[in-house]
Amino acid sequence: MYRFNVGGQAISPKDDSGFYRLWTDDSPYIFGGSRVTYSKDNNVTIRYTPVVPKYIAPLDVYGTARSMGPTTQVNLNYNLTWILPVDVGFIYLLRFHLCEIQSPITKENKRTFYIYINNQTAQWATDVISLSGGLGKTSYRDYVIMASGSGQVDMWIALHPDISTKPRYVDAILNGLEVFKLQGHELNNLAGLKPPLQQKPDVEPKSVAGGARMSKSGLLVAIGGGFALMLIAIFSMCVICRRKKVGKSCCKTNNGHLNHPACDIVRQFSFSQIQIATNDFDEELIIGRGGFGNVYIGEIDGGTKVAVKQLNQESQQGSHEFQAEIEMLCNFRHGHLVSLIGYCQDSNEMILVYDYMVHGTLREHLYNTRNSPLSWRRRLEICIGAARGLHYLHTGTEKGIIHRDVKTSTILLDERFMAKVSDFGLSKAFPAIDNTHVSTAVKGTFGYFDPEYFLLRRLTKKSDVYSFRVMLFEILCARPVINTELPDEQVSLRDWALYCQERGVLEEIVDPCVKDEITPECFRIFAELAEKCVADRSIDRPTMDDVLQNLEVALRLQDNNNCVGRPSSLQIIGMHSDKPLTHSIISAAAQGEIFSDIMHLEGR
Repeated sequence: MYRFNVGGQAISPKDDSGFYRLWTDDSPYIFGGSRVTYSKDNNVTIRYTPVVPKYIAPLDVYGTARSMGPTTQVNLNYNLTWILPVDVGFIYLLRFHLCEIQSPITKENKRTFYIYINNQTAQWATDVISLSGGLGKTSYRDYVIMASGSGQVDMWIALHPDISTKPRYVDAILNGLEVFKLQGHELNNLAGLKPPLQQKPDVEPKSVAGGARMSKSGLLVAIGGGFALMLIAIFSMCVICRRKKVGKSCCKTNNGHLNHPACDIVRQFSFSQIQIATNDFDEELIIGRGGFGNVYIGEIDGGTKVAVKQLNQESQQGSHEFQAEIEMLCNFRHGHLVSLIGYCQDSNEMILVYDYMVHGTLREHLYNTRNSPLSWRRRLEICIGAARGLHYLHTGTEKGIIHRDVKTSTILLDERFMAKVSDFGLSKAFPAIDNTHVSTAVKGTFGYFDPEYFLLRRLTKKSDVYSFRVMLFEILCARPVINTELPDEQVSLRDWALYCQERGVLEEIVDPCVKDEITPECFRIFAELAEKCVADRSIDRPTMDDVLQNLEVALRLQDNNNCVGRPSSLQIIGMHSDKPLTHSIISAAAQGEIFSDIMHLEGR
């Protein structure tokens, strides 16, 4: 269900250690900023052990990590947290991959930390050196949890320094994380694994000489988890082999070759296939129109809904934007970037095929629409999702990518209203890592332009920040960024919003549909962020990481006022490790001792 190379970039199936698994970037699921990521020191060699063979995970997973950072006081005041939406009614296996890769940490008790799963202490005093046996040696830990209730819930996974043993470094790390959906917990073969929450003695592992005694239920969990992993691996191999056959020649077209080395992960469609998928481009199937051309809803593979974007031959956008979008979406995969399924470059046509986004564009839910208005909380969640996607483009790639066309019509919403950044035809990569800006012709959408970019042709990552903030005003006020039908002082939403804010009356132009929902604390954070993001000089604007963290704080303040103390619906029911477990608690007693600064634990 989830497989993350924590702190590192995505690992393609061909680079996996034998099972053709796709390891993705974890940053879309981080609560707050991205914190500190790093790779192994040059003098460190990653080594598998007899209990952690090569097929468990590739070396690249263990060769990168995410930690809390070097500041002791800061680390003691927050948790390094991931939030993963899961379906209730299922049992989940969680596998934590751990490996110390920094040469200062060579002995036990250099760094120890808690592992929390959904407000429960899964383990304290986690010492990776003790688990693995030394610097650069691999290890992992398995936990099994049960999600009860209805619909979907968020699984909260968090790490926090454990200073009870007085370690040298006050920090926590993680190298990789896998989450597997095993089966519904109502089925008989695993139904007996869930212990009552009132039990205490039975849920603590008993220590014996040389290790800990695994209970009967723990043994069943380990066997069941291992069997599930084997089935998943076999299934993954079959799927990847089939996809390789389908996409073997996808880089080659009738008109030449496309320059994107990762294009084997998307399909090449013939024009006749696209015609069938769209009922010969039936106008009744048009779901959008833009600078590129029309967007149709179609069906492939016996019923899978897709969005088909066809280039209008009279459009100003052409083959350059077409290839740029393919290269972008082939090379970068992220939970908050729209997924490219394939393309067609046949019969002088240029067509892109994407995952179908059920709820269309964000703009379609704000104004001039028959759709029901979005709640304020949902708007915040969408803002955070879009910010995560842009943050990944800015920092999660080797040189950094500038989107250049951030607006409400390029933010798509899936069936759960999760935001997906789209339309990468105008995106620009930095030519070198140390470049602070790119000099280029002005492209984008009027009303969202960064003044520095528009006047000086100086494009920076802060140009996206400016456009993003204009979009936030649009979300707050539910009106177009440029409206020539209004009085002169109100034509530009950005200028009008800043004018109102300077006079302390910004709340008067807030969308009436959400005005009464916004808590004062949340509104204050949102308003303060506004002025910084739309500063005329890029140097005075925050980074996308800063924007993301402020939006996360705004959401927490909104939730703290409305939803304090909701109980968790996820329970740990078992665990397994490649090493004996000597510091674990699996009980509800730990609820409330972590996430002390996070009061709302459901549906983020």
